[in-house]
Amino acid sequence: MSQLKQTLSDNIKTSMKARELERVKILRNVQSVVKQIEIDRQTELDDAQVLEVLQKQLKQRQESLSIFTENGRDDLAAKEQFEIDIINEFMPQQMNQDEIMALVNAEIAEQGATSMRDMGSVMGVLKNKTAGRADPALISKMVKDALQG
Repeated sequence: MSQLKQTLSDNIKTSMKARELERVKILRNVQSVVKQIEIDRQTELDDAQVLEVLQKQLKQRQESLSIFTENGRDDLAAKEQFEIDIINEFMPQQMNQDEIMALVNAEIAEQGATSMRDMGSVMGVLKNKTAGRADPALISKMVKDALQG
């Protein structure tokens, strides 16, 4: 069993003992998504794949949070923010913009990238280097800005 899945399972048990029912519900939801993907793929997910699932769950909740906030639904926005906070506990330390920019510049220099045609190869490497630690949309924007000059 992957370390991340084990941590998730342990957190569910701890939360159940502490009677944190909302937290248990959210963690079980995430755990069920991971199990469903394992069933669909007929394979056990490793930490990197579980991290991808967590990122997807976070992104869905952030989009919902944005929509609820725009429409003045503070009650639903607060619920989504609570879920985001819980899922973030399992995410690795996020990189700041300076760290991301340094990686972007280093990768562009290493590959000798000069135009937008090189963006795919730069993004492919950066996606692996920053897995779970940076928003791919932000990385993409930084790469695009750097390649356009």
